[in-house]
Amino acid sequence: MKIFVISDTHFNHENIISYTGRPFKTIDEMNREIIKKWNNKVGKEDLVIHLGDFALGSKEEIKELKNKLNGTILLIRGNHDHQSKINEAGFIIIEDCIIIEDKIFSHYPLPKEEIPNGLINVHGHIHGKESLGGINVSVEKTNYEPLELEELEKLVKNKF
Repeated sequence: MKIFVISDTHFNHENIISYTGRPFKTIDEMNREIIKKWNNKVGKEDLVIHLGDFALGSKEEIKELKNKLNGTILLIRGNHDHQSKINEAGFIIIEDCIIIEDKIFSHYPLPKEEIPNGLINVHGHIHGKESLGGINVSVEKTNYEPLELEELEKLVKNKF
């Protein structure tokens, strides 16, 4: 089993294309491309840590999108992940942060004083912007595909 990380897929979110300058003409094109890239990397038995803002839409649409993706998805709830719609889609849901080895995973970039000593904050939320104190894994920074933890480790070594 491999572990991957990704953030801010914003499936079905039409305004995100212009807001972040995503290279897609329509939400259908964006959804198809992110799903294709996801499934080309992630196997059925893998784990994906999604750092929030998975999708917009009805409960049924969100569940349908999730079911098209390989792997088990652990979702750290983002500001666009509405509880009533996300809870029934089959995610493993985390309401706060999780720590794995020397990394603390969150949706929002954490303030420096909230990051325990020796940990690196891996987050999303800021889309194409550079993270000042951590690693931004919003899809705009990861070529619209999940990063395997080994790939993430290379980013950490290059930055810190």
